[in-house]
Amino acid sequence: MTTDKSSRTIVLVEDEPALRDNYRLALEKAGYAVKDFATADAALHAVKTSMPDLAIIDIGLGNDSEAGFALCQAFRNLSDRLPILFLTARDSELDVISGLRLGADDYLTKDISLAQIITRVNTLLRRVEVLSKSETPAVQSIGPLSIDQDRLVVLWREKSVDLTVTEFWLISCLASQHGQVKSRQQLMDAANVVLDDQTITAHIKRIRKKFLSIDKDFNCIQTVYGLGYRWVEGLDY
Repeated sequence: MTTDKSSRTIVLVEDEPALRDNYRLALEKAGYAVKDFATADAALHAVKTSMPDLAIIDIGLGNDSEAGFALCQAFRNLSDRLPILFLTARDSELDVISGLRLGADDYLTKDISLAQIITRVNTLLRRVEVLSKSETPAVQSIGPLSIDQDRLVVLWREKSVDLTVTEFWLISCLASQHGQVKSRQQLMDAANVVLDDQTITAHIKRIRKKFLSIDKDFNCIQTVYGLGYRWVEGLDY
């Protein structure tokens, strides 16, 4: 992935024509190539054919109020590295948590300005630029955990943990200073996202689930109630 925005493609999935045009024009003005779709099926077919650099999804599409959730899951099944951003009118806590649990990297509501949307897109894409680096990767090891900062790869007991971009930076923040409590604000700062407490909690739950799928005894992410989270050494290493 290069730093030239014109070489980056964004898939935009929005069923309201006026909004879709506004978002597309703003993204194109910012220098991105945009492929916009009104339906989940059309977007999924396009992504299967050619993987974009980022996806922006509404939740309700046409007559299906949950189509965006299913599409997010389908995109995530195709790629663990694709940055996915929800842009929707739905602002309930349940919707936000559901979106993040399905693998989205960010969740925005439609009352946000176009300038703020572009900023969040820029931030997500900057965070994955390191994937294009060709130099020898800098790998950090903490017990059975291995973090490759250049390639955004995490291994646990020599097995790959399929993390999203946001999840990678949260783990990197926790593990790089293991034993220290990281507040939710510190975790947000490390991941370059603006989330509330519940969405950080949703990310942490999803991360734990991924580690537990590899190691049923995983217990290294500790909740410090009222303060945040910390990475602790497991009992067996």
